[in-house]
Amino acid sequence: MAALPLEGLSAIVTGAGRGLGRAEALELARLGAAVVVNDFGQPGRDGSGQASKGPAEEVAAEIRAAGGQAIAHTGDVADHQQAGDLVQLAIDTYGKLDILVNNAGILRDRMIFSMSEAEWDSVIHVHLKGHFNTTHFAAAHWRERSKAAGGPVYGRIVNTSSEAFLAGSAGQPNYAAAKGGIVGLTTSTALALGKYGVTANAICPRARTRMTEDVFAGFAEPGEGQLDPLAPEHVSPLVGYLASPAAAKVNGQLLVVHGGMVAIVERPRVAAKFDTAKEAFSYEELDELISPYYEDRPPNETFAAAEVLGLKRG
Repeated sequence: MAALPLEGLSAIVTGAGRGLGRAEALELARLGAAVVVNDFGQPGRDGSGQASKGPAEEVAAEIRAAGGQAIAHTGDVADHQQAGDLVQLAIDTYGKLDILVNNAGILRDRMIFSMSEAEWDSVIHVHLKGHFNTTHFAAAHWRERSKAAGGPVYGRIVNTSSEAFLAGSAGQPNYAAAKGGIVGLTTSTALALGKYGVTANAICPRARTRMTEDVFAGFAEPGEGQLDPLAPEHVSPLVGYLASPAAAKVNGQLLVVHGGMVAIVERPRVAAKFDTAKEAFSYEELDELISPYYEDRPPNETFAAAEVLGLKRG
């Protein structure tokens, strides 16, 4: 019998008690990884409510019941020390850490003119700082192992961004900013850790979860016996692939994934370029060059939500 692609490897999945993180943890376990299932367990998607060990422990138990290896961690990855404890738990339990999937997040949606400082800070804290915290400790672990081994080691990071940063999301300035920051964190990490054998990639998933129930409200539901095109199970195989040896050459990439589709996103390209005819630009020259470029264009070139999602409302 052929070995499973992730056999002998250990993984952390944050925010894995429900939805997308749960599907990712189950997929990594199915592919042979020993998994640390992390979830702070707060019932509110805005990070409200009493933290609970239940969600993480239930997913870990589900993995073990299917014959896999899993333990639960119920700390808050937005807390630097607790994120360090999470990475150390994987190392202490399985001897090393090989795969880090950052998925934990919350929503506190509000238009920019109505958003409070606390609503801004909390989303940046959980999404962006949470990704940094776990990545920091995992990167230190891989660097130490590489130095001890005298060469590259095995390391995979899969971060969770969103098309909210690509196309804009009017009521989510905090979320869009955090997700854009995660892409920057990912590409920087990819460059820094490549020499140690570590890859870092980000995904923009479209999945019907507790976090996105408002976004996808009204979109077509699956028929009886059909898999929801927005099911998290459409996303988790890509995470399993990016975590595997097969993806060794995939590094610093951003991928959109949903419903049987994966799109690799190019880095931004220059759409137009203007050169001054003089030593330096003047206001008048800029007006003459740039204003006509936008005259025949829509006032806002970000895509409409339905167009970006490639979905039709049911």
